[in-house]
Amino acid sequence: MTKSMGTVVARNLAPELTSVQECRQLTGSNPLFGAVFTQHMVTGQYDAENGWHDFQVEPLSPFSFHPATSTLHYGQAIFEGLKAYAQPDGSIAVFRPEVNAQRFAASARRLAMPPLPEQVFEAAIQQLVDVERNWVPQGYGESLYLRPMMFARDARLTTRPSATYTFCLIACPVGAYFPNGVSVVTVWISEDYVRAVRGGTGEAKCAGNYAASFLAQQEATANRCDQVVWLDAIDRETIEEMGGMNLYFVLDDGGQRKLITPVPTGSLLKGVTRASLLTVANDLGYQVEERRITTEEWEHGSRTGTIVESFACGTAAVVTPVGAAKSRKGSFTIGDGAPGPVTMELRQRLLDIQHGRQKDTHGWLCPIGPAEKG
Repeated sequence: MTKSMGTVVARNLAPELTSVQECRQLTGSNPLFGAVFTQHMVTGQYDAENGWHDFQVEPLSPFSFHPATSTLHYGQAIFEGLKAYAQPDGSIAVFRPEVNAQRFAASARRLAMPPLPEQVFEAAIQQLVDVERNWVPQGYGESLYLRPMMFARDARLTTRPSATYTFCLIACPVGAYFPNGVSVVTVWISEDYVRAVRGGTGEAKCAGNYAASFLAQQEATANRCDQVVWLDAIDRETIEEMGGMNLYFVLDDGGQRKLITPVPTGSLLKGVTRASLLTVANDLGYQVEERRITTEEWEHGSRTGTIVESFACGTAAVVTPVGAAKSRKGSFTIGDGAPGPVTMELRQRLLDIQHGRQKDTHGWLCPIGPAEKG
């Protein structure tokens, strides 16, 4: 993000900016994910004549929709998720916004929506974080979560892509994604439902993917599990994702630890955290392999001790240990059922980079500037 990009987004600020002390009081300790929102948002509009235009930072407020608005009927809606972290010198840094900008554009193309220029995406992030800098939590593992979205606005029931769209960016201060913090989760291997198929929208971060997952999540909850593990839609054996997160498996390879993560096939989301951990693991000296892994290999490896850890990763939760898996066929424990040392090492290294405690050798942090003291 360069300084010139900030001119893309105008400011239209009505409420007075909240002080650091007021923000911390409103947020509370370990804020529940997605429950408290900041005061402002960025919006932008698209139509065929003007393209993307009229970007501004404005007070957070509801949208008004005609009942025939096409996104309500045909689901042309995409979003992203990324975070801004407090740094030791009082500044704020956003983690890898350019990657989210690229994926946002790719999701738009998959849903026949007009891609938002990547520099505009990054400018919107920069402007909102700058305005809401006092909302950025200071605790380790806490952050300002940023949710860019785009949705269709045509008020007609014709089954074709909309001609008008709205971009919106909102933010919320967050603590741990799971209420119990860094503790193991138990997962339900879904054999009845699938998340996506090759050629579908699995690689896009679109609203419909998540709506389609809720029934399987209800099944997981009914079986006293925290999350769902999705399998390949064709063979129903190959592991793909956990809920909305990517999965990793730690193998004991002759006394050495090796990481395996499912190879992208077109039906799983290419997570930013997933990609970052591939690099972090290499930095720490671990061998990492992207390949097919089945439920049979996972269970057999866990029972025989060749698979000693499993964890999920994503922007919201960062890294979450998986302690046990269940299905209609039975259950098994991974390792000793507790967070493993490799899992926790990777989590800490990534968070240390995000919070500026570890040198950012890969240029992942995008600085916003000094924050108000207090």
